[in-house]
Amino acid sequence: MSDAFWKKGLRFECQGSGKCCVSRGGYGFVYLSQRDRTRLARHLEMPTRLFTRTYCTKTDGWWHLKDMEGPCQFLKGKRCSVYEARPIQCRTWPFWPENLKPKVWNEEVASFCPGVGKGRLHSAAEIRAQVRQDSWDQ
Repeated sequence: MSDAFWKKGLRFECQGSGKCCVSRGGYGFVYLSQRDRTRLARHLEMPTRLFTRTYCTKTDGWWHLKDMEGPCQFLKGKRCSVYEARPIQCRTWPFWPENLKPKVWNEEVASFCPGVGKGRLHSAAEIRAQVRQDSWDQ
């Protein structure tokens, strides 16, 4: 992944719109590692196995949240009801490798995410750390 576009950093600050929590084509699934499922289950005060049966499904060997046709099932109003325990995929938004291309960042992501271009400047080192954090194993 070339960091030429964002080598001087990118501005981003969550605006609390909840718009990143709604499925839109390529952003259809919220994938979950074992740690994500354990953390979410603990947050919801239920066994991990029950959380997995209730809220998850597996596609092509990858666990993800069920029912991602519209808003995330944990989005209540414009707020994440499991924010403290949210999955790595959500924690690292919008610093995903597929978003870190000029056209994608400036046109696609900025078209629905009002936090793009706002707030503090995230350094290239911070962005790289987010990308590495999102590269987890099942």
